[in-house]
Amino acid sequence: MKILHVITTLYTGGAEKLMVDLLPRLKAAGHEADLCIFDGSRTPFYEEITAKGIKVIDFGVGNSVYNPKNILKLRKLVRNYDIIHTHNTSPQFFAALANIGIGKNLITTEHNTHNRRRNLAGFSSIDRWMYNQYQSVICISDKAEENLREFINNDTQKINVIYNGIDVAKFSEAPKSDELEAIASDAKKVVMVAAFRPQKDQQTLIKAIQYLPENFHLYLIGEGECLQECKNLTESLGLSARVHFMGRRSNIGELLKAGDYIVMSSHYEGLSLSSIEGMSVGKPFLASDVDGLREVVQGFGVLFPHEDEKALASEILNLDKTKEEYNRVAGACYQRALQFDISKMVEGYLNTYRSI
Repeated sequence: MKILHVITTLYTGGAEKLMVDLLPRLKAAGHEADLCIFDGSRTPFYEEITAKGIKVIDFGVGNSVYNPKNILKLRKLVRNYDIIHTHNTSPQFFAALANIGIGKNLITTEHNTHNRRRNLAGFSSIDRWMYNQYQSVICISDKAEENLREFINNDTQKINVIYNGIDVAKFSEAPKSDELEAIASDAKKVVMVAAFRPQKDQQTLIKAIQYLPENFHLYLIGEGECLQECKNLTESLGLSARVHFMGRRSNIGELLKAGDYIVMSSHYEGLSLSSIEGMSVGKPFLASDVDGLREVVQGFGVLFPHEDEKALASEILNLDKTKEEYNRVAGACYQRALQFDISKMVEGYLNTYRSI
Protein backbone atom coordinates (compact mmCIF):
# COMPACT_ATOMS: atom_id res chain seq x y z
CA MET A 1 0.00 0.00 0.00
CA LYS A 2 0.98 3.61 -0.56
CA ILE A 3 0.14 5.49 2.63
CA LEU A 4 0.40 9.22 3.27
CA HIS A 5 0.19 10.58 6.81
CA VAL A 6 -0.62 14.29 7.15
CA ILE A 7 0.13 16.37 10.25
CA THR A 8 0.70 20.03 11.06
CA THR A 9 4.35 20.00 12.23
CA LEU A 10 7.02 17.81 13.78
CA TYR A 11 7.36 19.84 16.95
CA THR A 12 7.13 18.06 20.30
CA GLY A 13 3.84 16.28 20.94
CA GLY A 14 2.15 12.90 21.16
CA ALA A 15 0.83 12.85 17.59
CA GLU A 16 4.23 13.94 16.28
CA LYS A 17 5.99 11.22 18.28
CA LEU A 18 3.55 8.71 16.83
CA MET A 19 4.79 9.59 13.35
CA VAL A 20 8.40 8.96 14.34
CA ASP A 21 7.56 5.55 15.79
CA LEU A 22 4.84 4.32 13.42
CA LEU A 23 5.97 5.22 9.92
CA PRO A 24 9.34 3.40 9.93
CA ARG A 25 7.52 0.26 11.09
CA LEU A 26 4.95 0.55 8.30
CA LYS A 27 7.84 0.85 5.87
CA ALA A 28 9.55 -2.19 7.42
CA ALA A 29 6.32 -4.13 6.86
CA GLY A 30 6.67 -3.54 3.12
CA HIS A 31 4.50 -0.47 2.57
CA GLU A 32 5.29 2.98 1.24
CA ALA A 33 4.75 5.33 4.16
CA ASP A 34 5.36 9.03 3.53
CA LEU A 35 4.67 12.06 5.70
CA CYS A 36 3.24 15.45 4.75
CA ILE A 37 3.67 18.36 7.17
CA PHE A 38 2.22 21.84 6.75
CA ASP A 39 5.08 23.59 8.56
CA GLY A 40 8.41 22.01 7.70
CA SER A 41 10.49 23.61 10.45
CA ARG A 42 13.51 21.42 11.20
CA THR A 43 13.07 19.91 14.64
CA PRO A 44 14.60 16.91 16.45
CA PHE A 45 11.60 14.82 15.36
CA TYR A 46 12.10 15.99 11.76
CA GLU A 47 15.75 14.96 11.83
CA GLU A 48 14.92 11.63 13.50
CA ILE A 49 12.23 10.57 11.05
CA THR A 50 14.23 11.51 7.95
CA ALA A 51 17.24 9.65 9.38
CA LYS A 52 15.00 6.57 9.51
CA GLY A 53 14.42 6.83 5.77
CA ILE A 54 10.92 8.33 5.77
CA LYS A 55 10.12 10.74 2.94
CA VAL A 56 8.86 14.05 4.36
CA ILE A 57 6.93 16.41 2.09
CA ASP A 58 6.68 19.84 3.70
CA PHE A 59 4.65 22.82 2.52
CA GLY A 60 7.28 25.34 3.62
CA VAL A 61 9.14 26.38 6.74
CA GLY A 62 7.20 28.56 9.18
CA ASN A 63 3.97 28.46 7.19
CA SER A 64 0.63 28.82 8.94
CA VAL A 65 -0.90 25.38 9.39
CA TYR A 66 -4.30 26.98 8.64
CA ASN A 67 -3.27 28.46 5.28
CA PRO A 68 -6.04 27.55 2.79
CA LYS A 69 -3.40 27.06 0.08
CA ASN A 70 -2.62 23.79 1.84
CA ILE A 71 -5.90 22.43 0.48
CA LEU A 72 -4.73 22.88 -3.12
CA LYS A 73 -1.34 21.38 -2.32
CA LEU A 74 -3.00 18.38 -0.69
CA ARG A 75 -5.32 17.95 -3.65
CA LYS A 76 -2.34 17.40 -5.95
CA LEU A 77 -0.55 15.19 -3.46
CA VAL A 78 -3.27 12.76 -2.37
CA ARG A 79 -3.79 11.44 -5.92
CA ASN A 80 -0.51 9.51 -5.55
CA TYR A 81 -1.57 7.40 -2.57
CA ASP A 82 -3.98 4.61 -1.68
CA ILE A 83 -4.68 5.80 1.86
CA ILE A 84 -4.58 9.29 3.37
CA HIS A 85 -4.25 9.29 7.16
CA THR A 86 -4.60 12.62 8.97
CA HIS A 87 -3.83 13.95 12.44
CA ASN A 88 -4.81 17.26 14.13
CA THR A 89 -7.46 19.77 13.17
CA SER A 90 -6.27 21.50 10.01
CA PRO A 91 -5.02 18.32 8.26
CA GLN A 92 -8.30 16.57 9.14
CA PHE A 93 -10.42 19.34 7.65
CA PHE A 94 -8.22 20.27 4.72
CA ALA A 95 -7.79 16.65 3.58
CA ALA A 96 -11.56 16.16 3.66
CA LEU A 97 -11.95 19.21 1.40
CA ALA A 98 -9.04 18.24 -0.86
CA ASN A 99 -10.50 14.78 -1.42
CA ILE A 100 -13.83 16.02 -2.81
CA GLY A 101 -14.24 14.54 -6.28
CA ILE A 102 -11.07 12.42 -5.93
CA GLY A 103 -12.39 9.68 -3.67
CA LYS A 104 -9.28 8.46 -1.92
CA ASN A 105 -9.58 6.39 1.27
CA LEU A 106 -9.44 8.75 4.25
CA ILE A 107 -8.53 7.73 7.80
CA THR A 108 -7.99 10.02 10.75
CA THR A 109 -6.77 9.57 14.31
CA GLU A 110 -8.55 11.39 17.12
CA HIS A 111 -5.81 12.16 19.66
CA ASN A 112 -7.84 13.78 22.44
CA THR A 113 -10.94 13.13 24.47
CA HIS A 114 -12.21 16.65 23.82
CA ASN A 115 -11.58 19.75 21.75
CA ARG A 116 -12.90 23.27 22.14
CA ARG A 117 -14.52 23.31 18.71
CA ARG A 118 -17.24 20.96 19.89
CA ASN A 119 -18.65 23.69 22.11
CA LEU A 120 -18.98 26.17 19.24
CA ALA A 121 -22.15 25.91 17.17
CA GLY A 122 -20.58 26.85 13.84
CA PHE A 123 -17.54 24.67 14.26
CA SER A 124 -19.47 21.67 15.58
CA SER A 125 -21.54 21.34 12.40
CA ILE A 126 -18.38 21.61 10.29
CA ASP A 127 -16.72 18.93 12.42
CA ARG A 128 -19.64 16.55 11.96
CA TRP A 129 -19.42 16.99 8.20
CA MET A 130 -15.67 16.46 8.31
CA TYR A 131 -15.76 13.20 10.28
CA ASN A 132 -18.38 11.81 7.90
CA GLN A 133 -15.90 12.14 5.02
CA TYR A 134 -13.65 9.53 6.63
CA GLN A 135 -13.89 5.80 6.02
CA SER A 136 -12.39 5.10 9.44
CA VAL A 137 -11.81 7.17 12.58
CA ILE A 138 -9.27 5.80 15.03
CA CYS A 139 -9.51 6.93 18.66
CA ILE A 140 -6.50 6.46 20.91
CA SER A 141 -8.51 5.78 24.07
CA ASP A 142 -11.90 4.42 25.11
CA LYS A 143 -12.97 7.80 26.46
CA ALA A 144 -11.98 9.53 23.22
CA GLU A 145 -14.20 7.08 21.32
CA GLU A 146 -17.09 7.52 23.73
CA ASN A 147 -16.97 11.30 23.50
CA LEU A 148 -16.62 11.34 19.71
CA ARG A 149 -19.55 8.97 19.18
CA GLU A 150 -21.69 11.14 21.40
CA PHE A 151 -20.62 14.29 19.56
CA ILE A 152 -21.31 13.07 16.01
CA ASN A 153 -24.18 10.78 17.03
CA ASN A 154 -22.57 7.82 15.32
CA ASP A 155 -22.89 4.19 16.36
CA THR A 156 -21.40 2.62 13.24
CA GLN A 157 -18.28 0.52 13.05
CA LYS A 158 -16.25 3.27 11.34
CA ILE A 159 -15.02 4.45 14.77
CA ASN A 160 -12.67 2.16 16.65
CA VAL A 161 -9.96 2.28 19.31
CA ILE A 162 -6.27 1.61 18.75
CA TYR A 163 -4.22 2.48 21.79
CA ASN A 164 -1.06 4.47 21.17
CA GLY A 165 2.05 2.43 21.71
CA ILE A 166 5.73 2.94 22.34
CA ASP A 167 8.89 0.87 22.08
CA VAL A 168 8.92 -0.11 25.76
CA ALA A 169 12.38 -1.65 25.59
CA LYS A 170 13.85 1.59 24.22
CA PHE A 171 12.88 3.34 27.46
CA SER A 172 13.29 0.55 29.98
CA GLU A 173 16.82 -0.17 28.71
CA ALA A 174 17.89 3.45 28.21
CA PRO A 175 21.07 4.48 30.02
CA LYS A 176 20.63 6.92 32.89
CA SER A 177 21.56 10.50 32.03
CA ASP A 178 23.83 12.30 34.50
CA GLU A 179 22.56 15.69 33.31
CA LEU A 180 19.93 16.13 36.03
CA GLU A 181 22.44 15.21 38.71
CA ALA A 182 24.82 17.82 37.34
CA ILE A 183 22.16 20.51 37.75
CA ALA A 184 21.36 19.62 41.36
CA SER A 185 23.47 16.93 42.95
CA ASP A 186 21.79 14.69 45.55
CA ALA A 187 18.36 16.14 44.72
CA LYS A 188 15.25 14.02 44.49
CA LYS A 189 14.15 14.52 40.91
CA VAL A 190 10.57 15.02 39.74
CA VAL A 191 10.30 14.91 35.93
CA MET A 192 7.51 15.84 33.51
CA VAL A 193 7.78 15.51 29.73
CA ALA A 194 5.13 17.48 27.85
CA ALA A 195 4.75 20.44 25.50
CA PHE A 196 3.74 23.68 27.22
CA ARG A 197 0.22 23.87 25.80
CA PRO A 198 -3.14 24.87 27.31
CA GLN A 199 -4.09 21.18 27.50
CA LYS A 200 -1.21 20.47 29.88
CA ASP A 201 -1.02 21.58 33.50
CA GLN A 202 2.60 22.15 34.43
CA GLN A 203 1.35 24.94 36.70
CA THR A 204 -0.10 22.52 39.27
CA LEU A 205 3.15 20.57 39.37
CA ILE A 206 5.19 23.76 39.82
CA LYS A 207 2.93 24.79 42.71
CA ALA A 208 3.33 21.33 44.29
CA ILE A 209 7.08 21.81 44.62
CA GLN A 210 6.57 24.48 47.28
CA TYR A 211 5.00 21.80 49.51
CA LEU A 212 7.92 19.40 49.16
CA PRO A 213 11.22 19.51 51.06
CA GLU A 214 14.03 21.68 49.71
CA ASN A 215 15.89 18.69 48.26
CA PHE A 216 13.09 18.00 45.74
CA HIS A 217 13.74 19.53 42.31
CA LEU A 218 11.46 19.65 39.27
CA TYR A 219 12.65 19.15 35.68
CA LEU A 220 10.23 20.21 32.95
CA ILE A 221 11.07 18.95 29.46
CA GLY A 222 9.42 20.56 26.44
CA GLU A 223 8.58 23.88 24.82
CA GLY A 224 5.42 25.65 23.75
CA GLU A 225 3.15 28.67 24.00
CA CYS A 226 2.62 28.43 27.78
CA LEU A 227 6.31 28.20 28.66
CA GLN A 228 6.75 31.83 29.67
CA GLU A 229 3.64 31.69 31.83
CA CYS A 230 5.14 28.75 33.73
CA LYS A 231 8.46 30.54 34.09
CA ASN A 232 6.68 33.57 35.50
CA LEU A 233 4.79 31.39 37.98
CA THR A 234 8.04 29.73 39.08
CA GLU A 235 9.65 33.09 39.72
CA SER A 236 6.64 34.48 41.59
CA LEU A 237 6.68 31.47 43.94
CA GLY A 238 10.42 31.84 44.58
CA LEU A 239 11.14 28.40 43.09
CA SER A 240 13.61 29.34 40.36
CA ALA A 241 16.44 27.44 42.07
CA ARG A 242 14.37 24.24 42.23
CA VAL A 243 12.40 24.25 38.96
CA HIS A 244 14.46 23.64 35.84
CA PHE A 245 13.21 24.21 32.29
CA MET A 246 15.06 21.77 30.05
CA GLY A 247 13.67 22.76 26.65
CA ARG A 248 12.98 20.40 23.78
CA ARG A 249 15.06 17.24 24.08
CA SER A 250 15.69 14.09 22.07
CA ASN A 251 17.15 11.88 24.87
CA ILE A 252 13.83 11.50 26.69
CA GLY A 253 14.44 7.93 27.84
CA GLU A 254 17.76 8.81 29.44
CA LEU A 255 16.26 11.81 31.24
CA LEU A 256 13.29 9.81 32.50
CA LYS A 257 15.62 7.11 33.83
CA ALA A 258 17.45 9.79 35.81
CA GLY A 259 14.24 10.89 37.55
CA ASP A 260 12.89 9.57 40.84
CA TYR A 261 9.23 10.45 40.21
CA ILE A 262 7.59 10.86 36.81
CA VAL A 263 4.49 13.06 36.61
CA MET A 264 1.90 13.92 33.97
CA SER A 265 -0.19 16.87 35.12
CA SER A 266 -2.86 17.65 32.54
CA HIS A 267 -6.38 18.98 32.04
CA TYR A 268 -7.32 16.18 29.62
CA GLU A 269 -5.64 13.67 27.35
CA GLY A 270 -6.38 11.30 24.51
CA LEU A 271 -3.91 8.62 25.38
CA SER A 272 -0.62 10.22 26.34
CA LEU A 273 2.46 8.62 24.80
CA SER A 274 4.57 10.58 27.27
CA SER A 275 2.69 8.88 30.08
CA ILE A 276 3.37 5.40 28.74
CA GLU A 277 7.02 6.33 28.25
CA GLY A 278 7.09 7.52 31.85
CA MET A 279 5.63 4.24 33.05
CA SER A 280 8.30 2.26 31.16
CA VAL A 281 11.39 3.35 33.08
CA GLY A 282 10.88 1.62 36.42
CA LYS A 283 9.89 4.69 38.44
CA PRO A 284 6.57 5.58 40.11
CA PHE A 285 4.25 7.45 37.76
CA LEU A 286 1.74 10.03 39.02
CA ALA A 287 -0.98 11.60 36.88
CA SER A 288 -3.96 13.93 37.06
CA ASP A 289 -7.26 12.10 37.54
CA VAL A 290 -8.71 13.22 34.19
CA ASP A 291 -10.04 11.59 31.02
CA GLY A 292 -7.36 9.84 29.01
CA LEU A 293 -5.03 9.43 31.99
CA ARG A 294 -7.44 7.75 34.39
CA GLU A 295 -8.02 4.71 32.21
CA VAL A 296 -4.29 4.10 31.75
CA VAL A 297 -2.98 4.85 35.24
CA GLN A 298 -5.75 3.69 37.60
CA GLY A 299 -4.76 0.57 39.51
CA PHE A 300 -1.11 0.84 38.48
CA GLY A 301 0.34 4.31 39.07
CA VAL A 302 -0.97 7.08 41.31
CA LEU A 303 -3.82 9.44 40.40
CA PHE A 304 -4.15 12.82 42.11
CA PRO A 305 -7.15 15.19 41.93
CA HIS A 306 -7.14 17.59 39.00
CA GLU A 307 -5.36 20.89 39.77
CA ASP A 308 -4.72 19.88 43.40
CA GLU A 309 -1.07 20.70 44.06
CA LYS A 310 -1.25 19.82 47.75
CA ALA A 311 -2.63 16.37 47.02
CA LEU A 312 0.11 15.80 44.42
CA ALA A 313 2.82 16.79 46.89
CA SER A 314 1.26 14.50 49.51
CA GLU A 315 1.27 11.52 47.11
CA ILE A 316 4.94 12.07 46.29
CA LEU A 317 5.81 12.23 50.00
CA ASN A 318 3.85 9.04 50.69
CA LEU A 319 5.89 7.20 48.06
CA ASP A 320 9.08 8.72 49.40
CA LYS A 321 8.44 7.38 52.91
CA THR A 322 8.26 3.69 52.05
CA LYS A 323 10.72 1.94 49.75
CA GLU A 324 8.43 -1.09 49.43
CA GLU A 325 5.52 1.03 48.19
CA TYR A 326 7.83 2.99 45.90
CA ASN A 327 9.07 -0.25 44.31
CA ARG A 328 5.57 -1.76 44.12
CA VAL A 329 4.16 1.21 42.20
CA ALA A 330 7.21 1.40 39.94
CA GLY A 331 6.88 -2.29 39.05
CA ALA A 332 3.14 -2.01 38.41
CA CYS A 333 3.70 0.95 36.11
CA TYR A 334 6.22 -1.02 34.05
CA GLN A 335 3.83 -3.96 33.68
CA ARG A 336 1.10 -1.57 32.54
CA ALA A 337 3.43 -0.04 29.94
CA LEU A 338 4.05 -3.47 28.42
CA GLN A 339 0.35 -3.62 27.52
CA PHE A 340 0.93 -0.65 25.19
CA ASP A 341 3.97 -1.93 23.33
CA ILE A 342 4.18 -0.49 19.84
CA SER A 343 3.98 -3.85 18.07
CA LYS A 344 0.29 -4.09 19.03
CA MET A 345 -0.41 -0.58 17.77
CA VAL A 346 1.26 -1.17 14.39
CA GLU A 347 -0.77 -4.32 13.77
CA GLY A 348 -3.96 -2.44 14.63
CA TYR A 349 -3.19 0.28 12.09
CA LEU A 350 -2.32 -2.24 9.38
CA ASN A 351 -5.56 -4.15 10.00
CA THR A 352 -7.50 -0.90 9.61
CA TYR A 353 -5.77 -0.11 6.31
CA ARG A 354 -6.46 -3.62 5.00
CA SER A 355 -10.12 -3.37 5.97
CA ILE A 356 -10.75 -0.39 3.68
